[in-house]
Amino acid sequence: MGSPDKLTVDLVIIGAGPTGLFAAYYAGFRGLSMAIVDSLPEAGGQVTAMYPEKMIYDVGGFAAVKGRDLVKGLVDQVAPWKPTYLLDRKAETLTDVDGGFEVTLDGGDIVTTRAVLITAGIGEFTPRPLPAGDGWLGRGMVHFVPSFDAHADQDVVIVGGGDSAFDWVLALHPIAASVTLVHRRAKFRAAESIVREARELGVRIITDAEVTRFGGNGDGILSEVEVQVKGEEPQVLPAHSVVAALGFTADLGPIENWGLRIDHRSIEVDSTMSTARELVYAAGDVAAYPGKVKLIATGFGEAATAVNNIAVALDPDAHLFPGHSSNVE
Repeated sequence: MGSPDKLTVDLVIIGAGPTGLFAAYYAGFRGLSMAIVDSLPEAGGQVTAMYPEKMIYDVGGFAAVKGRDLVKGLVDQVAPWKPTYLLDRKAETLTDVDGGFEVTLDGGDIVTTRAVLITAGIGEFTPRPLPAGDGWLGRGMVHFVPSFDAHADQDVVIVGGGDSAFDWVLALHPIAASVTLVHRRAKFRAAESIVREARELGVRIITDAEVTRFGGNGDGILSEVEVQVKGEEPQVLPAHSVVAALGFTADLGPIENWGLRIDHRSIEVDSTMSTARELVYAAGDVAAYPGKVKLIATGFGEAATAVNNIAVALDPDAHLFPGHSSNVE
């Protein structure tokens, strides 16, 4: 976390996910000062917020890497360039000024910058609510599972039928006292292979059902939930924690009003990763162009492309290709 305090940098990066962190490293490599803004309280974006313990298999050089370990490596990689992190802050407005822009953050602080790179991923995401859990968030109900160990020896009820719900079922099954999945339909959105794996492990799966009531002990701590199966009497399950994995809604928030070409929460860019607004670039999942494949690996390449083109835009005497980092002593 940081405070702008009349901060002036060469580049503001909007989004502290993997693409934004790698872009910050590359900006430092190109000799640019940078600030990284993110509405989440920790670096890592969606990886940190939603699946820090999940294994990622499509990052070059890693047969498999845990989400939190990938983020740590990226944070360590950029650390020598001393980025300014402005976490738990939202970029509200982007105003043209002589020599660049002013980025106004929520709360009114302003960062002056020569260029902007948007690496906002899917944008701001808000978990879909579980009506019966109103008032229980932080008292036994969670939307994400940042730490598996926190659920060790607990009775856990997971509500949802997507990949994330089943990922957490499989991850928590070996360490929790019990794991039960409740889904309001008979069919699942999750991949058939992980549904089958959960069934083979003997995980209790209740379909055509909803969690209708949360119950606590005398200290107000969650101890049970009531589940209503269609056509049956309600049943009460022991529950020390409920994971409401019902998906989320996402939007780009104030960025949508920055004068960019946006289609379905994606910002249109050209081959330099430049947007419709001069000296504003985008990379990662938020950037769109024909043939785009949304992978973390793709975002890394786009980050390097964007930053190298930004370096030339800010200094026409600079070379687009800076040489290989392995040649740097």
